[in-house]
Amino acid sequence: MTVDNGVPLTARIWNYLLGGTDNFAADRAVGDQILQSLPALAVSARLSRDYLVRVVRFLAAEQGIRQFLDIGTGLPTAGNTHEVAQAAAPNARIVYVDNDPLVQEHAQQLLTSTPEGATTYLHADLHEPEKILQEAGKTLDLDEPTAVLVMGVLGHVESDEEAKELIDRLLAPLPSGSYFAMYDGGDTTEDNREATRIWNLSAEPKYHLRSPERIAKLFAGLELIDPGVVSVTQWRPEKPEKDEAIIDQYCAVGRKP
Repeated sequence: MTVDNGVPLTARIWNYLLGGTDNFAADRAVGDQILQSLPALAVSARLSRDYLVRVVRFLAAEQGIRQFLDIGTGLPTAGNTHEVAQAAAPNARIVYVDNDPLVQEHAQQLLTSTPEGATTYLHADLHEPEKILQEAGKTLDLDEPTAVLVMGVLGHVESDEEAKELIDRLLAPLPSGSYFAMYDGGDTTEDNREATRIWNLSAEPKYHLRSPERIAKLFAGLELIDPGVVSVTQWRPEKPEKDEAIIDQYCAVGRKP
């Protein structure tokens, strides 16, 4: 599969912001433009990743979830879902999904596993939920509770109605006790709006910010886990501080009743 290194892509730009090396000059150029407008975005990227780690640990260690479907996983970096889940539950099974050819090339790094568990990679698009579930079912038992993670991805879906439909299609065949977790960029600060404008001038696919209120509506029909829709820094921080920083990346976790 051919990788076009002249077109900036989300997974590679995010990898650059996280301090990774799996990116090209075009990705770094967009990343640098964004950082000129919003220098704290690299910190925000790491804080968002920290949220993912806390969610996976919470679900595996506290809620007994042993199956994870991570859609839009991006390039391998620190704190990958299988590493966190299997540290808490060695028999956890993880399916990673992405549609970036570069992620596919690096997927082997995601396929390590404990002997008791399993990890696999599926090259597919979020807009193909039935295909994702069919292929994921070769590794996961979808009759058992499963956590669906869609981190920083639904912002690429402009329509709230379409985003909600995709979520519902992913969760429809899963049993009660399954979970859906996400985060995406918020539209509550001018800095974030400007950074997104710069992103959309060059990068593909385009990104669309949402308010916390719009994100909350994506969880209709699910039981929101406390503390609900909050900044990623405020979702069950390991060391809660009175003045926890609020960044313009909003998240939530919901349980299928």
